[in-house]
Amino acid sequence: MSAKNILSSKGVILIESDTIHIADDVNTGNITAGAVIHPGCRLSGAELSIAGDCVIGAEGPATLRNCQLAPGVELASGYFEKATFLDGFRAGSGAHVRPGCLFEEQSSIAHSVGTKQTLFMPWVTAGSLINLCDCLMAGGTGRSDHSEVGSSYIHFNFTPHNDKATPSLIGDVPRGVLLNQAAIFLGGQGGMVGPASIPFGTVVPAGQIWRGEHAKPGQLVVKSSMPRAMAQPFEPKRYKGIIGIVRRNLRFIGNLVALDQWYRVIRARYMLSTSCRERCHNGAIQRLREMLTERLKRFDQFAANIERSLSLSGENPFQSEQREFVKCWDKGRDKLVSLIGTVERGPLPAEIERIVSSLAGDDYLSEIQSLPNDWAEAVTAWLYSYVEEVEASLGE
Repeated sequence: MSAKNILSSKGVILIESDTIHIADDVNTGNITAGAVIHPGCRLSGAELSIAGDCVIGAEGPATLRNCQLAPGVELASGYFEKATFLDGFRAGSGAHVRPGCLFEEQSSIAHSVGTKQTLFMPWVTAGSLINLCDCLMAGGTGRSDHSEVGSSYIHFNFTPHNDKATPSLIGDVPRGVLLNQAAIFLGGQGGMVGPASIPFGTVVPAGQIWRGEHAKPGQLVVKSSMPRAMAQPFEPKRYKGIIGIVRRNLRFIGNLVALDQWYRVIRARYMLSTSCRERCHNGAIQRLREMLTERLKRFDQFAANIERSLSLSGENPFQSEQREFVKCWDKGRDKLVSLIGTVERGPLPAEIERIVSSLAGDDYLSEIQSLPNDWAEAVTAWLYSYVEEVEASLGE
Protein backbone atom coordinates (compact mmCIF):
# COMPACT_ATOMS: atom_id res chain seq x y z
CA MET A 1 0.00 0.00 0.00
CA SER A 2 1.35 3.44 -0.92
CA ALA A 3 2.14 6.06 1.70
CA LYS A 4 -0.79 8.15 0.53
CA ASN A 5 -3.20 5.24 0.84
CA ILE A 6 -1.88 4.44 4.30
CA LEU A 7 -2.36 8.03 5.43
CA SER A 8 -5.83 8.29 3.93
CA SER A 9 -6.93 5.04 5.51
CA LYS A 10 -5.91 6.25 8.97
CA GLY A 11 -7.76 9.55 8.70
CA VAL A 12 -5.18 12.00 7.36
CA ILE A 13 -6.94 14.31 4.91
CA LEU A 14 -5.07 14.59 1.60
CA ILE A 15 -6.76 17.12 -0.68
CA GLU A 16 -6.11 16.24 -4.33
CA SER A 17 -3.63 13.62 -3.26
CA ASP A 18 -2.25 13.20 -6.79
CA THR A 19 -0.56 16.60 -6.41
CA ILE A 20 1.03 15.77 -3.04
CA HIS A 21 4.53 14.26 -2.89
CA ILE A 22 5.49 12.05 0.06
CA ALA A 23 9.11 10.88 0.01
CA ASP A 24 10.03 7.27 0.68
CA ASP A 25 11.85 8.20 3.89
CA VAL A 26 8.70 9.57 5.57
CA ASN A 27 7.42 7.41 8.44
CA THR A 28 3.66 7.41 7.92
CA GLY A 29 3.21 6.34 11.54
CA ASN A 30 4.40 9.81 12.57
CA ILE A 31 1.57 11.60 10.75
CA THR A 32 -1.57 11.59 12.87
CA ALA A 33 -5.22 11.29 11.87
CA GLY A 34 -6.94 14.64 11.49
CA ALA A 35 -4.00 16.40 9.84
CA VAL A 36 -4.99 18.22 6.64
CA ILE A 37 -2.55 18.43 3.72
CA HIS A 38 -3.52 20.64 0.80
CA PRO A 39 -2.56 20.31 -2.90
CA GLY A 40 1.02 20.80 -4.01
CA CYS A 41 2.70 19.95 -0.69
CA ARG A 42 5.94 17.99 -0.43
CA LEU A 43 6.84 15.99 2.66
CA SER A 44 10.21 14.37 3.32
CA GLY A 45 12.57 13.22 6.05
CA ALA A 46 12.66 10.35 8.52
CA GLU A 47 12.25 12.83 11.40
CA LEU A 48 9.08 14.42 9.99
CA SER A 49 6.20 14.36 12.49
CA ILE A 50 2.76 15.94 12.03
CA ALA A 51 0.12 15.90 14.76
CA GLY A 52 -3.63 15.82 14.25
CA ASP A 53 -5.41 19.16 13.76
CA CYS A 54 -2.45 20.52 11.77
CA VAL A 55 -3.19 22.24 8.46
CA ILE A 56 -0.47 22.31 5.79
CA GLY A 57 -0.55 24.39 2.61
CA ALA A 58 -3.95 26.07 2.90
CA GLU A 59 -2.72 29.15 0.98
CA GLY A 60 -0.26 27.51 -1.40
CA PRO A 61 2.26 24.68 -1.72
CA ALA A 62 4.36 23.90 1.35
CA THR A 63 7.57 21.88 1.57
CA LEU A 64 8.35 20.18 4.91
CA ARG A 65 11.64 18.41 5.58
CA ASN A 66 12.38 16.78 8.93
CA CYS A 67 10.10 19.10 10.92
CA GLN A 68 8.06 18.31 14.02
CA LEU A 69 4.57 19.78 14.33
CA ALA A 70 2.57 19.68 17.56
CA PRO A 71 -1.26 19.80 17.53
CA GLY A 72 -2.93 22.81 15.96
CA VAL A 73 0.02 24.02 13.88
CA GLU A 74 -0.88 25.81 10.63
CA LEU A 75 1.70 26.36 7.88
CA ALA A 76 -0.01 28.33 5.11
CA SER A 77 2.70 27.89 2.45
CA GLY A 78 6.44 28.05 1.99
CA TYR A 79 9.54 26.08 2.91
CA PHE A 80 10.23 24.53 6.32
CA GLU A 81 13.32 22.46 7.20
CA LYS A 82 14.63 21.00 10.47
CA ALA A 83 12.37 23.21 12.56
CA THR A 84 10.09 22.41 15.50
CA PHE A 85 6.68 24.00 15.99
CA LEU A 86 4.76 23.64 19.25
CA ASP A 87 1.01 23.82 19.85
CA GLY A 88 -0.91 26.41 17.87
CA PHE A 89 1.99 27.94 15.95
CA ARG A 90 0.94 29.67 12.73
CA ALA A 91 2.94 30.70 9.67
CA GLY A 92 1.50 32.85 6.90
CA SER A 93 2.07 32.27 3.21
CA GLY A 94 5.52 32.42 1.68
CA ALA A 95 7.42 31.51 4.86
CA HIS A 96 11.07 30.44 4.59
CA VAL A 97 11.99 28.64 7.80
CA ARG A 98 15.50 27.23 7.61
CA PRO A 99 17.23 24.79 10.01
CA GLY A 100 17.68 25.50 13.70
CA CYS A 101 14.35 27.16 14.47
CA LEU A 102 12.10 26.49 17.45
CA PHE A 103 8.71 28.16 17.76
CA GLU A 104 6.92 27.60 21.06
CA GLU A 105 3.20 27.60 21.82
CA GLN A 106 0.93 30.04 19.98
CA SER A 107 3.81 32.01 18.50
CA SER A 108 3.36 33.09 14.90
CA ILE A 109 4.79 34.68 11.79
CA ALA A 110 2.74 36.40 9.09
CA HIS A 111 3.38 36.24 5.35
CA SER A 112 6.82 36.29 3.72
CA VAL A 113 8.93 35.81 6.84
CA GLY A 114 12.37 34.21 6.71
CA THR A 115 14.05 32.70 9.78
CA LYS A 116 17.11 30.62 10.63
CA GLN A 117 18.66 29.71 14.00
CA THR A 118 15.80 31.59 15.66
CA LEU A 119 13.70 30.85 18.73
CA PHE A 120 10.33 32.34 19.69
CA MET A 121 8.97 31.63 23.14
CA PRO A 122 5.18 31.41 23.66
CA TRP A 123 2.97 34.01 21.97
CA VAL A 124 5.82 35.93 20.31
CA THR A 125 4.42 37.33 17.08
CA ALA A 126 6.17 38.55 13.92
CA GLY A 127 4.46 40.58 11.21
CA SER A 128 5.12 40.33 7.47
CA LEU A 129 8.16 40.79 5.23
CA ILE A 130 10.65 40.03 7.99
CA ASN A 131 14.10 38.41 8.11
CA LEU A 132 15.20 37.05 11.50
CA CYS A 133 18.30 34.90 11.89
CA ASP A 134 20.34 34.15 15.02
CA CYS A 135 18.06 35.54 17.69
CA LEU A 136 15.95 34.51 20.67
CA MET A 137 12.82 36.41 21.72
CA ALA A 138 10.64 36.09 24.82
CA GLY A 139 8.12 38.17 26.75
CA GLY A 140 4.39 38.52 27.15
CA THR A 141 1.71 36.74 29.16
CA GLY A 142 -0.78 35.60 26.53
CA ARG A 143 -2.20 36.02 23.04
CA SER A 144 -3.51 39.48 23.91
CA ASP A 145 -0.23 40.50 25.58
CA HIS A 146 2.58 39.26 23.39
CA SER A 147 6.02 40.36 22.27
CA GLU A 148 5.86 41.73 18.75
CA VAL A 149 8.17 42.19 15.78
CA GLY A 150 6.71 44.73 13.36
CA SER A 151 6.48 44.21 9.62
CA SER A 152 9.53 44.87 7.43
CA TYR A 153 11.95 44.20 10.30
CA ILE A 154 15.44 42.75 9.83
CA HIS A 155 17.91 41.25 12.25
CA PHE A 156 21.30 42.04 10.68
CA ASN A 157 23.52 39.03 11.42
CA PHE A 158 26.52 39.35 9.10
CA THR A 159 29.30 41.89 9.56
CA PRO A 160 31.79 43.59 7.20
CA HIS A 161 34.45 41.65 9.12
CA ASN A 162 32.99 38.47 7.60
CA ASP A 163 31.73 36.97 10.84
CA LYS A 164 28.42 35.94 12.37
CA ALA A 165 29.23 36.36 16.06
CA THR A 166 25.98 38.28 16.05
CA PRO A 167 23.24 36.54 18.10
CA SER A 168 20.73 38.86 19.73
CA LEU A 169 18.89 38.24 22.98
CA ILE A 170 15.46 39.89 23.16
CA GLY A 171 14.33 39.19 26.71
CA ASP A 172 15.97 36.17 28.32
CA VAL A 173 15.42 32.53 29.24
CA PRO A 174 15.65 32.41 33.08
CA ARG A 175 12.71 34.81 33.46
CA GLY A 176 11.10 34.34 30.06
CA VAL A 177 10.23 30.68 30.66
CA LEU A 178 7.99 31.74 33.56
CA LEU A 179 5.65 33.42 31.04
CA ASN A 180 5.04 36.39 33.32
CA GLN A 181 7.32 39.07 31.89
CA ALA A 182 6.37 42.30 30.15
CA ALA A 183 6.06 42.09 26.39
CA ILE A 184 8.72 43.57 24.09
CA PHE A 185 7.82 45.67 21.05
CA LEU A 186 10.14 46.06 18.05
CA GLY A 187 8.52 48.57 15.72
CA GLY A 188 8.13 47.86 12.01
CA GLN A 189 10.31 49.13 9.17
CA GLY A 190 13.24 48.78 11.56
CA GLY A 191 16.06 46.48 12.43
CA MET A 192 18.55 45.23 14.97
CA VAL A 193 22.29 44.90 14.43
CA GLY A 194 23.55 41.78 16.16
CA PRO A 195 24.82 41.04 18.67
CA ALA A 196 22.29 43.06 20.65
CA SER A 197 20.49 42.67 23.94
CA ILE A 198 17.35 44.33 25.27
CA PRO A 199 15.28 43.57 28.39
CA PHE A 200 11.61 42.82 28.94
CA GLY A 201 9.15 45.65 28.53
CA THR A 202 11.31 47.52 26.03
CA VAL A 203 9.55 49.44 23.25
CA VAL A 204 11.62 50.32 20.18
CA PRO A 205 9.57 52.62 17.89
CA ALA A 206 9.04 51.95 14.21
CA GLY A 207 11.85 52.98 11.91
CA GLN A 208 14.69 52.45 14.41
CA ILE A 209 17.86 50.48 13.77
CA TRP A 210 18.88 49.19 17.20
CA ARG A 211 22.53 48.59 18.11
CA GLY A 212 24.22 47.36 21.26
CA GLU A 213 22.40 46.70 24.51
CA HIS A 214 20.00 48.33 26.90
CA ALA A 215 19.84 47.25 30.53
CA LYS A 216 16.82 48.95 32.14
CA PRO A 217 13.48 47.19 31.51
CA GLY A 218 10.17 48.83 30.73
CA GLN A 219 11.42 51.78 28.71
CA LEU A 220 10.70 53.41 25.37
CA VAL A 221 14.15 53.65 23.79
CA VAL A 222 15.17 55.81 20.86
CA LYS A 223 18.69 56.58 19.70
CA SER A 224 20.39 57.77 16.56
CA SER A 225 21.01 55.11 13.96
CA MET A 226 24.62 56.25 13.67
CA PRO A 227 26.44 58.59 16.07
CA ARG A 228 27.69 60.90 13.32
CA ALA A 229 28.18 61.23 9.60
CA MET A 230 31.49 59.86 8.36
CA ALA A 231 33.56 58.95 5.34
CA GLN A 232 36.90 57.44 6.28
CA PRO A 233 39.24 54.56 5.39
CA PHE A 234 38.00 51.17 6.55
CA GLU A 235 39.81 47.82 6.77
CA PRO A 236 37.30 44.95 6.98
CA LYS A 237 39.93 42.66 8.52
CA ARG A 238 40.69 45.05 11.40
CA TYR A 239 38.47 44.98 14.49
CA LYS A 240 37.95 47.71 17.05
CA GLY A 241 36.52 47.14 20.53
CA ILE A 242 35.22 43.61 21.09
CA ILE A 243 34.40 43.40 24.82
CA GLY A 244 30.67 43.93 24.26
CA ILE A 245 30.60 41.46 21.38
CA VAL A 246 32.22 38.73 23.48
CA ARG A 247 29.97 39.42 26.47
CA ARG A 248 26.76 39.28 24.43
CA ASN A 249 27.82 36.08 22.65
CA LEU A 250 28.54 34.33 25.94
CA ARG A 251 25.26 35.53 27.41
CA PHE A 252 23.35 34.21 24.41
CA ILE A 253 25.07 30.82 24.63
CA GLY A 254 24.37 30.68 28.36
CA ASN A 255 20.68 31.29 27.73
CA LEU A 256 20.58 28.43 25.21
CA VAL A 257 22.25 26.11 27.73
CA ALA A 258 19.68 27.16 30.33
CA LEU A 259 16.78 26.49 27.94
CA ASP A 260 18.24 23.12 27.04
CA GLN A 261 18.10 22.18 30.72
CA TRP A 262 14.58 23.59 31.02
CA TYR A 263 13.44 21.22 28.28
CA ARG A 264 15.20 18.23 29.78
CA VAL A 265 13.93 18.82 33.31
CA ILE A 266 10.68 20.81 33.21
CA ARG A 267 9.32 20.46 29.69
CA ALA A 268 9.76 16.70 29.85
CA ARG A 269 6.95 16.61 32.45
CA TYR A 270 4.56 17.91 29.77
CA MET A 271 5.85 16.56 26.47
CA LEU A 272 6.36 12.83 26.96
CA SER A 273 2.72 11.81 27.41
CA THR A 274 2.17 10.85 23.75
CA SER A 275 4.50 9.71 20.99
CA CYS A 276 3.70 12.82 18.94
CA ARG A 277 4.57 15.18 21.79
CA GLU A 278 7.67 13.17 22.57
CA ARG A 279 8.86 13.64 18.99
CA CYS A 280 8.32 17.39 19.38
CA HIS A 281 10.26 17.32 22.65
CA ASN A 282 13.13 15.48 20.99
CA GLY A 283 12.96 17.91 18.07
CA ALA A 284 13.14 20.93 20.38
CA ILE A 285 16.21 19.55 22.14
CA GLN A 286 17.80 18.81 18.77
CA ARG A 287 17.14 22.39 17.66
CA LEU A 288 18.80 23.73 20.81
CA ARG A 289 21.84 21.53 20.28
CA GLU A 290 22.03 22.76 16.67
CA MET A 291 21.88 26.36 17.87
CA LEU A 292 24.65 25.75 20.37
CA THR A 293 26.80 24.06 17.73
CA GLU A 294 26.23 27.01 15.40
CA ARG A 295 27.18 29.55 18.06
CA LEU A 296 30.44 27.72 18.85
CA LYS A 297 31.27 27.54 15.15
CA ARG A 298 30.69 31.28 14.76
CA PHE A 299 32.65 32.09 17.91
CA ASP A 300 35.56 30.02 16.60
CA GLN A 301 35.47 32.00 13.38
CA PHE A 302 35.33 35.26 15.32
CA ALA A 303 38.39 34.28 17.40
CA ALA A 304 40.34 33.44 14.24
CA ASN A 305 39.40 36.82 12.80
CA ILE A 306 40.64 38.59 15.94
CA GLU A 307 44.00 36.84 15.65
CA ARG A 308 44.17 37.98 12.04
CA SER A 309 43.30 41.52 13.11
CA LEU A 310 46.16 41.49 15.61
CA SER A 311 48.61 40.45 12.92
CA LEU A 312 47.91 43.52 10.78
CA SER A 313 50.47 46.27 10.70
CA GLY A 314 49.65 49.77 11.82
CA GLU A 315 48.22 51.32 14.97
CA ASN A 316 45.67 49.27 16.90
CA PRO A 317 44.29 51.12 19.95
CA PHE A 318 42.22 48.03 20.85
CA GLN A 319 45.18 45.66 20.81
CA SER A 320 45.11 45.06 24.56
CA GLU A 321 41.53 43.80 24.80
CA GLN A 322 41.90 41.78 21.61
CA ARG A 323 45.03 40.06 22.93
CA GLU A 324 43.28 39.39 26.22
CA PHE A 325 40.40 37.71 24.39
CA VAL A 326 42.76 35.54 22.34
CA LYS A 327 44.57 34.54 25.52
CA CYS A 328 41.30 33.69 27.27
CA TRP A 329 40.02 31.84 24.20
CA ASP A 330 43.12 29.68 24.05
CA LYS A 331 42.67 28.76 27.72
CA GLY A 332 38.90 28.66 27.94
CA ARG A 333 37.66 27.27 24.64
CA ASP A 334 37.72 23.66 25.81
CA LYS A 335 35.79 24.62 28.92
CA LEU A 336 33.17 26.39 26.82
CA VAL A 337 32.94 23.41 24.46
CA SER A 338 32.42 21.14 27.46
CA LEU A 339 29.71 23.39 28.89
CA ILE A 340 27.89 23.51 25.56
CA GLY A 341 28.18 19.78 24.99
CA THR A 342 27.20 18.61 28.46
CA VAL A 343 23.76 17.01 28.52
CA GLU A 344 23.57 15.46 31.97
CA ARG A 345 24.56 18.10 34.52
CA GLY A 346 24.47 16.12 37.73
CA PRO A 347 21.92 16.22 40.54
CA LEU A 348 19.37 19.02 40.53
CA PRO A 349 19.16 21.41 43.47
CA ALA A 350 16.81 19.95 46.07
CA GLU A 351 14.32 22.80 45.66
CA ILE A 352 14.13 22.25 41.90
CA GLU A 353 13.59 18.52 42.50
CA ARG A 354 10.64 19.37 44.75
CA ILE A 355 9.18 21.73 42.19
CA VAL A 356 9.49 19.19 39.38
CA SER A 357 7.86 16.45 41.44
CA SER A 358 4.96 18.77 42.27
CA LEU A 359 4.12 19.65 38.66
CA ALA A 360 0.95 18.01 37.40
CA GLY A 361 2.25 17.92 33.83
CA ASP A 362 -1.13 18.69 32.24
CA ASP A 363 -1.47 22.28 30.96
CA TYR A 364 2.02 23.69 30.48
CA LEU A 365 1.17 27.34 29.93
CA SER A 366 -1.28 27.77 32.79
CA GLU A 367 0.66 25.67 35.29
CA ILE A 368 3.96 27.48 34.69
CA GLN A 369 2.23 30.86 34.93
CA SER A 370 0.70 29.76 38.25
CA LEU A 371 3.96 28.85 39.98
CA PRO A 372 4.18 30.42 43.47
CA ASN A 373 6.57 33.35 43.67
CA ASP A 374 9.17 31.49 45.72
CA TRP A 375 9.18 28.62 43.21
CA ALA A 376 9.49 31.06 40.31
CA GLU A 377 12.43 32.77 41.98
CA ALA A 378 14.11 29.41 42.59
CA VAL A 379 13.65 28.41 38.94
CA THR A 380 15.09 31.71 37.72
CA ALA A 381 18.12 31.38 40.01
CA TRP A 382 18.67 27.80 38.85
CA LEU A 383 18.59 28.77 35.18
CA TYR A 384 20.74 31.86 35.73
CA SER A 385 23.41 29.61 37.22
CA TYR A 386 23.93 28.11 33.75
CA VAL A 387 24.14 31.54 32.15
CA GLU A 388 26.68 32.67 34.74
CA GLU A 389 28.74 29.50 34.29
CA VAL A 390 29.02 30.11 30.56
CA GLU A 391 29.77 33.81 31.02
CA ALA A 392 32.65 32.89 33.33
CA SER A 393 34.05 30.21 31.03
CA LEU A 394 36.62 32.49 29.39
CA GLY A 395 37.81 34.07 32.62
CA GLU A 396 41.18 33.61 34.19
